Amino acid sequence: MSSDCIDAVRTTYGAVATSGLSSGDEGVHAIATAFGYTAEELRSIPGQANMGLSCGNPTAFAHLREGEVVVDLGCGGGLDVFLAANKVGPSGKAIGIDMTDEMIALARQNANRGVGGEPIRNVEFHRATIDAIPLPDASVDCVVSNCVINLAPDKSAVFREIARILRPGGRLAISDIALKRTLPEELAENVMAYVGCIAGAIPMDEYRTGLEAAGFAAVEVVDSGADLNSYAKMENQAACCAPVKESRAKDSGANESGGLQVVTSGCCGEPEQAPQSLHDGLLDLLKRYDVNDYAASVKIFAVKPVGDQ
Repeated sequence: MSSDCIDAVRTTYGAVATSGLSSGDEGVHAIATAFGYTAEELRSIPGQANMGLSCGNPTAFAHLREGEVVVDLGCGGGLDVFLAANKVGPSGKAIGIDMTDEMIALARQNANRGVGGEPIRNVEFHRATIDAIPLPDASVDCVVSNCVINLAPDKSAVFREIARILRPGGRLAISDIALKRTLPEELAENVMAYVGCIAGAIPMDEYRTGLEAAGFAAVEVVDSGADLNSYAKMENQAACCAPVKESRAKDSGANESGGLQVVTSGCCGEPEQAPQSLHDGLLDLLKRYDVNDYAASVKIFAVKPVGDQ
C-alpha cells in the first residue's frame, strides 16, 4: 500500500474524531449493538468513545482479568480501552495506540471526562502506528483490536509486534474484517473501499497462517456471522468509517453534505477515479455488491506460547 493510502486513512479517521459522533446518535448506537456491545457496556464508558467504527466486541472474548495489562491497537476514541479498564480494575492498566493525533486527543479527553464526572485513571494513550508499538518486550498480558488491522499495510509486521510485546502465555483477541473469497476488482482497487475496511482485508486462512508465522499457537479465526451491511443501513455511513455531522463539517474537514472530506489520493486507483466522499463513493459500491458475499466480521484468538521470550 502506498503512502497516499496511509494518508487517506489518517485524514479520514482524523475527521471522524472531530465529528462529535457518540453513542447518543441513534445510528452510531445501532452499529455498536449490531456488532456485539450491550447497552450496559455502552453506558459504562464516555459516550464519545463510541463513534460507530466497530466490527465486533473484542473485550467480550478476551477473558480479561483483574490486574492485567491490555493494549488496544487502533484505539480510536477509547471504546475498547475503557471497557478493558473496567475489567482489569485499578490494579491493571489499559493502553490505547492510534496513529491519528485527533483520535489520541479525543481518547484523552474522554478519559478525563470519564463517566459521571469521575476521570478514568487506569488508562494511557500513545500516538504510533501499530507496526511499531512504543512498549517494551514482554510487557503486556493481552492485545485487542477492533476493525483496524485490515488497514495496516504490513500485517506481518503487526503480528510480529503483537508477539514482541506480549508476555509468554499472553493472548490476542481481535475483531476484524477478513475475506471469504476474492473481491471484485472494482472493490479491491477502490481507495474508499480500503479506508472503509474492505479492500485491505486478507483471507481468513492468510490471517491464521500469518499469526502462526509470527509464533502464535492455538489460532482461531471464526466468522461471527454479523451482517456487514449494518454499516450501509446507517444514514451517511460507509463501512467502518462514520459520518461527520453537518454542524461540525467545516471544523472537521468534512464536505458540506455531511459526508467525510474529499479524498483525492490516487492510492488503490487513479486519482480521477477516487470517489468524492465515503458516503457517495462507498455506498454506491455497497448498493451493487453484498459485502457479506466476500467478507466477514471475524473473531480472532491466539496465544503466545509459554516457552517464547
